[in-house]
Amino acid sequence: MSVFDLVWVLFLVSALLPVLQRRRLEMRRLQFLRSWERRTKHRLIALIHRQETMSFIGFPIVRYIDIQDSEDVLRALRLTADDVPIDIVLHTPGGLALAAEQIAHAICARKGKVTVYVPHYAMSGGTLIALAADEIVMDPNAVLGSLDPQLGHHPAASIVRAIEWKTDRNQEVDDETVILADVARKAIVQLFECVRGILTPRLGPEKAEELATILTRGEWTHDHPLDVEVLRGLGLPINTDMPHEIEDYMRFFPQPPTGRPSVQYIPLPYRSPAPPRPAPLPRARGGG
Repeated sequence: MSVFDLVWVLFLVSALLPVLQRRRLEMRRLQFLRSWERRTKHRLIALIHRQETMSFIGFPIVRYIDIQDSEDVLRALRLTADDVPIDIVLHTPGGLALAAEQIAHAICARKGKVTVYVPHYAMSGGTLIALAADEIVMDPNAVLGSLDPQLGHHPAASIVRAIEWKTDRNQEVDDETVILADVARKAIVQLFECVRGILTPRLGPEKAEELATILTRGEWTHDHPLDVEVLRGLGLPINTDMPHEIEDYMRFFPQPPTGRPSVQYIPLPYRSPAPPRPAPLPRARGGG
């Protein structure tokens, strides 16, 4: 074999190996879905966003909830009888409000129970989808996020407050900012109505309105994590009994390799050592 042939073989192997690895991961994901559904008799839907690698060029693309996601989830729901429970594994930074609202409203319309599992995080639109479920199961360290609408790079609540601040000080505000503030107010009201409508059937009108106000008024920055303790303090019933199978399933969605791994450990369970055995008591000797 010539050097040219060897280089050509190495090129083919390097080109085919990532394809084969992705195919193997896809097969393992499908095997997990089938095994879960056979065992639980539930439909399992995964909505998981990672950074993907674009072909062989290697540019990372950030994934988020888009219209394709809402179409796929709605199609899966239509293929499932109303009385069949739905389990959703949710791992996402958020995305388009339209797509997230479509999924949330479709979940609310289900007659069968819908359970959302959040192994790591479900921010923004992911939080909206989680709130629509009958039960939210989170890892004890998982988080949800705020639902305040964003206009471009700015929170809608901050735009409204900025123009109010200028108005109170009799400072001139240009027409474009006035229009932007008007759109921001509408966005806050629209999302508030959406969240309140989603929460009312399970939490009642008063609690739903209170939570919708807190989550959409810009109480926190948009990327601020709301952990289990905070969510329970707000009145949301959060279950932390995360099945180990879901945590294992997330291993089938690795980030694209970028060289040396940032985190390394021996991937074996370490259990607490057994307590030391007590020393045997001295045996009594009989007299003679």
